[in-house]
Amino acid sequence: MALSSSSPLNAKLKVLTFGAGAIGTYIGGSLALAGHPLVFVEQPKVVEELRRRGMRLDLTLDKRRKTNEASLLEPSSFVIVGSLEEALRYGPFDVALFALKSFDTPAALEGIKPFADKMPPILCLSNGVANEPAIAQALGADKVIYGTVTSAIGRRGAGDIVLEKLRGVGIAKGHPLSEKLNDAFNRAYLNSRLYDDAASMKWSKMLTNLIANPTSAILDMTAAEIFANKDLYRIEIAMLKECLAVMEAQGLKVVDLPGTPVRALAFATKLPLWLSKPFLSKAAGAGRGAKMPSFHIDLHSGRGKSEVDYLHGEVVRAGEKYNVPTPVNKVLTETLLALTRGEIPLEEFARKPERLLQKLTA
Repeated sequence: MALSSSSPLNAKLKVLTFGAGAIGTYIGGSLALAGHPLVFVEQPKVVEELRRRGMRLDLTLDKRRKTNEASLLEPSSFVIVGSLEEALRYGPFDVALFALKSFDTPAALEGIKPFADKMPPILCLSNGVANEPAIAQALGADKVIYGTVTSAIGRRGAGDIVLEKLRGVGIAKGHPLSEKLNDAFNRAYLNSRLYDDAASMKWSKMLTNLIANPTSAILDMTAAEIFANKDLYRIEIAMLKECLAVMEAQGLKVVDLPGTPVRALAFATKLPLWLSKPFLSKAAGAGRGAKMPSFHIDLHSGRGKSEVDYLHGEVVRAGEKYNVPTPVNKVLTETLLALTRGEIPLEEFARKPERLLQKLTA
C-alpha cells in the first residue's frame, strides 16, 4: 500500500499506531476510514491474523455514520507490521498514536529510543498522568502531545471493537500539530476538543478512572454493589476528595471532558452522601460501558500487572510531594498491588468488604 501525506490543515495525516487494542483500533481505524494512511505495529501472531481478515469496527452507535452494519477495514486499506523498525520504513510519519497500558510504557519506550531520530510526535492517549512526562524524557518535549479518550470502547478481539459509548477525545493545545490533529479527528467523527491546560485535562480524566476501580478488583464486586454499601461508598468519596485536594495543591483545575461532566462529579463529593450517590453511581457504571472496571479485568486475568500504581499511586506520590494526606489511595494501591503480585490470595478480600474497611480504618 502506498503511503503519502501533505501539509494543509485538512490534509491526510500519515499515522503510526502502537497496537491494535481497543483505543488503537478505534482511533486508528476511524482515521483509516476517513482516508488517512495508517501503519499499525503489533505482535507477530496478531499481524498475521489481521493481514488475513482486516479489522472490524462496530461504530453503529454513532448515527452520523449512517450505517447499521459494522465498518470493515480490508487488509489492503492499512499496513500492519511486527516491529517498529519495519514500520518506520513506511515513514516519515506525521504523528504516532500511543494508547498502551501505563505498565507497558517503560518497555515500549526502551524499544522506541533506538529510533528516536525517526519518530514523529506521539499523541499519548493512555490513562494516568506519568506517561507523557516519560515520553518527553525519553524522546524530547517536542515529541509528545497530551491526549485523552472518554469514549467507551469494547474489544471483541484483536482489531475487532465496538463503540459502547460515544463521548470524545481531548487534545492539549501548544504543540504545532494540535490543531491539525483536532481537525482530522473531528472529520473522522471522533468528537475531539482542544484544551489549554494539559495537566488539568489529564488529572480530570484520571479522577473519573478512580471511581470503584480498585475496590471492585480487591473485593471482586461490581461498581453497583460497591455503591450499594454505604460504608464502601464513603470510602469512594474519601478517595476522590484526596485526589481533588492533590489537584488543588498543584494549582490544577477540574475540567469537563468530551461527554463527561467532571466538574459535576467533583461538586458531588461536597454534597450529602444520599444526594451524591445517584450521580456517582451512574458515573461509575456508565463510564465503562458494559465492562467490569479495568483493575478487576487485569487482576482476574492473572497477567500479574495493574495500573493502580499509575493512577491511585500517582495521587499518593503527588500527595507526598505537596504535603497532602492520601491514606485511602495509599491503602487501596498497596492492597491491590499485593494481590496482583500474589503476596495476598485473591480470596482474602473477595466479597468481604468488612476486611477492606477494617484495613482502611486501622
